[in-house]
Amino acid sequence: MEPTGRPDAAGLAAFAEGLRQTFTRMTEQAPALHAQARQVQVTETSDDGLITVTVGARGELVQLDIDPRVYRRPDSRQLADTIVGTVQRAATRAQEQVLDIFEPIVPREQLKAQLDGDLDAVAEHLDAQLPR
Repeated sequence: MEPTGRPDAAGLAAFAEGLRQTFTRMTEQAPALHAQARQVQVTETSDDGLITVTVGARGELVQLDIDPRVYRRPDSRQLADTIVGTVQRAATRAQEQVLDIFEPIVPREQLKAQLDGDLDAVAEHLDAQLPR
């Protein structure tokens, strides 16, 4: 950094070149990675084996299978909690797979912050990349 407190021209040029390379890599690889991510589906079975769910890449419920044995223990609250917990575990695994897919072009923590809607973390990641 120059004594004025501003980044020097060479530092800014290197930063701009890094952005250009990242942008080029993203535009070349993103369509194939996006197609791959759209295909993500995760199936999870509850601990008791009575509930099986399949979720898509965004954690959306695609399929729900309920074993008829649930009727032997008619507890709707427990059934609902089991379904929700099983879907949440599957959604977490699906998100991890999506993060794995995009990791070559987007830093994992930055993409996770974006997927989680954590605008503060996104801003921090971007700020950390700026030359000082």
